[in-house]
Amino acid sequence: MAIKRIHFLVHGDVQGVFFRKFTVEKATSHSLTGYVRNIGNGKVEGEAQGEEESIKHFLKDLDKGPLAAHVIRVDKTDKEVLEGEGEFRKVKNVR
Repeated sequence: MAIKRIHFLVHGDVQGVFFRKFTVEKATSHSLTGYVRNIGNGKVEGEAQGEEESIKHFLKDLDKGPLAAHVIRVDKTDKEVLEGEGEFRKVKNVR
């Protein structure tokens, strides 16, 4: 199966509800690499890379989010695959 990379942007009440922790756990469970962070406009963004089927399941997880979150929508954009990335992690927030 093909490896792909996406950029995702999560809209809604997604900060202060452990959304990044949830995202790292779900990405890791799907064997994805990449990152997640909060951005200054109240959204959560990141990139995920792995098997196409795993990305699909991951996006479904993001659409639900953790219990305390209220996800309005998840935008995704295809990106170029990166070599040598070893894990999925939280990175510094952008304000």
